[in-house]
Amino acid sequence: MAKRRPQQLTKEQRRQAARKAALALRESERKKRQRTWIISVVATLVVVGGLVAIGLTLGGRGSDKTSAKGDSTIDRSSAILVNTAHGADGKTVDGISSSGSEQLAFHVHSHLQIYVNGKQRNLPYGIGIVPPLSVQSEGGQSFAGGGKAIYWLHTHDESGIVHIESPVQRTFTLGNFFDIWGQKLNAQQVGPAHGKVTAYLNGKEFSGDPTKIKLGAHQVIQLDVGKVIAPKSYTFPAGV
Repeated sequence: MAKRRPQQLTKEQRRQAARKAALALRESERKKRQRTWIISVVATLVVVGGLVAIGLTLGGRGSDKTSAKGDSTIDRSSAILVNTAHGADGKTVDGISSSGSEQLAFHVHSHLQIYVNGKQRNLPYGIGIVPPLSVQSEGGQSFAGGGKAIYWLHTHDESGIVHIESPVQRTFTLGNFFDIWGQKLNAQQVGPAHGKVTAYLNGKEFSGDPTKIKLGAHQVIQLDVGKVIAPKSYTFPAGV
């Protein structure tokens, strides 16, 4: 049987075939450019998003004091007199420094209890500890173990125990403690509480400026704002 000769394309058919091939090539190039553009846009968005996140992180740090005001680690219990949002931010206060760890060359404890019109108001944890605080739960109570820095005078919990932990032995006063706390103390004011202030030291009424009350080993201090409460004793935990 004789082989069939391949059908010859007419001139017009060849022209149409060439046109289709050219259109197909242009469409392929268009899709390629579109894919490249999409990839470029996505990459740009990723970079911009990363820069925004970094900016928010750095911007959120702010100064130490600003950070403290909005810091979720500070004590905001309703039982405390006032929190530590306006406390010292690491700079030296009354000649008292802060550092990255506790200084234990001179290590004693005092106790402070405050009554406002007959109602006890606790000290917050973290006085003298620069946020962000390392807060844990100990015996069902919150405990600030440390933070960005810690002053020689500080509190770890709401028990009223004031820790005096210094690299040198010197005299510290209740006024020093309130200055680090960022709160006022005088004969008519204890922090945000206003009224006549009656102070007791070791069960005896203290006459004079309450800021001059000396802190020392097992000193028991009581401040009554307004209504006077009979001085209460305090037993320090074993080993404190």
